[in-house]
Amino acid sequence: MKNDFALAFKQILDERGLPQEVVLAAIEDAMVSAYRRAVHASNAQHVEARIDPETGAVEIFAEKEVVDEVQDERTEVVLSEAKTVDEEADFGDMVVVESTPQDFGRVAAQTARQVIQQRIREAERDVQLKYYTKQVGDIVNGVVQAINAKQISLGLDLKAEGIMPRRQQIPREFFRVHDRVRALLLEVQDGNRGPKIILSRSHPDFLRRLLENEVPEIYQGMVEIRSISREPGQRSKVAVAALQPGVDPVGACVGIRGVRIQGIVRELNDEKIDVIEWNHDPQMYIAKALSPARVLNVFLEDNGGPKTATVVVPEDQLSLAIGRDGQNARLTAKLTGWRIDIKSLVEATSEVLFKLKNTADYADYYKQEKDLIPQIEAVMRKKAEGRPITPEDYQEMQAFTERVELGRITSERVSQKEIKERTEIAKEGIPQGAYELPLATLGLPTRVENLLVENSGVETVGDLAFKMNYDVEKIRGITGIGPKAMEQIESSLELMISSLPEPEEIVEEEAVVAEVEPAAKVQPEETLEAAEPVTVKPTDKVAEPVIADEVPEVTVDEVAEPDVVPAAEVPAEAEPVQEQVLTSKEEISELKPEMLDAPDISKADELPLDEDEEDDDKSKKRKKFVEIEYDPDRDVTIYRKKHKRDSKGWDDDEWDI
Repeated sequence: MKNDFALAFKQILDERGLPQEVVLAAIEDAMVSAYRRAVHASNAQHVEARIDPETGAVEIFAEKEVVDEVQDERTEVVLSEAKTVDEEADFGDMVVVESTPQDFGRVAAQTARQVIQQRIREAERDVQLKYYTKQVGDIVNGVVQAINAKQISLGLDLKAEGIMPRRQQIPREFFRVHDRVRALLLEVQDGNRGPKIILSRSHPDFLRRLLENEVPEIYQGMVEIRSISREPGQRSKVAVAALQPGVDPVGACVGIRGVRIQGIVRELNDEKIDVIEWNHDPQMYIAKALSPARVLNVFLEDNGGPKTATVVVPEDQLSLAIGRDGQNARLTAKLTGWRIDIKSLVEATSEVLFKLKNTADYADYYKQEKDLIPQIEAVMRKKAEGRPITPEDYQEMQAFTERVELGRITSERVSQKEIKERTEIAKEGIPQGAYELPLATLGLPTRVENLLVENSGVETVGDLAFKMNYDVEKIRGITGIGPKAMEQIESSLELMISSLPEPEEIVEEEAVVAEVEPAAKVQPEETLEAAEPVTVKPTDKVAEPVIADEVPEVTVDEVAEPDVVPAAEVPAEAEPVQEQVLTSKEEISELKPEMLDAPDISKADELPLDEDEEDDDKSKKRKKFVEIEYDPDRDVTIYRKKHKRDSKGWDDDEWDI
């Protein structure tokens, strides 16, 4: 026969629902704390307790040092006693020996009571937290323990407590203490006084779980719940779809004579539930979702903004389709994801007539329906005067409205598709890096650049390239941009786009650039005579110049034979070439005209505007062109502007962007 300790121990396990190992560990920790308090042992000393679950006997073991003479029994032990535990023990060793004080059971019972209770409560909380965390989203049963204005407290399994806030309750639903309630486990939070379990009866997933419990086809995966919209305590709409052929999803949810759905209705305090068959066609889906109202037409408009469905219903169905306080339309919008605009047939016909006469988008349809419009207007006058309208007149109005609206919607969809395809074609061939380069990098005249920014809104090279590909006539139509300016824009764009490397071409370009020898430096006349001729390798790349102005061709002789400068006039040390590395769009856009040598390209008398404005002084203009080169080592694009200033040779301005 078991003793009292074993019976009490077994009772704790049954009442608390805790594993035996957890309770034993809690009691042993309590015994260790009691021993330390009883003998005033240090926390640094290793102490452990062992308890026999059958007899309840407690033994304390402490780590002590082996010495010749014991001065402190708490931390020292003689060699003979240490040998009983470890035969190889020697002086100075640390051994764990039994150190249970006399009458320790009574002292431990008084000292360790609170520790044992605290450890058991902590173990209970951990078990509750793990158990209910796994059940989040499922239905749990509870008993009402307390009711107040803010929440309802429910007693759950494992002696846990759940709360149901007021917003998670079904309106006009009342409970009494000791009532059994089913609710959805919405959330579990770890608190200082145990897990905080939030329950809900108003969440849409509560209705979903009830349907899964009541309808075997849903639980087995033959029928799927696609969407749920719910206003707790009033009305709900559920869209279901069959995953297997031959299964009626609505009939499976309703049951024979509504047995299945009626059980859920009673559980939800007589909340009305509309079960609708889901359809991939939005028009049919929206028409069914507005049940019990009868729908004549559904017109869908999806122009990139909010998706809007205009629903046309008979006059006697208008209030039913909208519902009390707009409830039916609101639930349909939540269920389908479309914005619902409900109109009567007379109202829809009146709007179509107005648009045909006053809206340019309906001009083509006005010509098509021109012969029928007087007849429709006559029917509308009869309606306004209160005279009866025949069913044939209603059918004619419905057909008229359907033809016009469906034709307009179809035309808009075709236009949007064409615009999308045209936009994709215009974006092809434009590197992503072009959208990061400002318009100033093209070297266009300031007046032309300002006209492009003001009239077409372009700010980067990529924007201009897209505008040119998408609608070049719009650029041509800008006042002040003539044929010469267009040629300059096209040539600059072509050179700029071709100079931007593609990501996959960077490695190949690095290999080519590595083979190019550095350019020969310009030497004074005396040195040029003794210098060896410079040969150009086949691998050298020569960038094609972009002609900024219409100037005569520069022959090889002009470049190869510079004007002779006396040795006395040659400066002792040439000025270094200015170089600036721009790292962002802001720095590029902040370039001053002086930095880009703007005076050479912004003078009004030097701009190549139109053929009428050209004169015979072109030969006097400064000859200049731009060289563009990509440096993969520095990951920059180099723009070189060269100017021939009278007879002093060529000056280079190099900018790295």
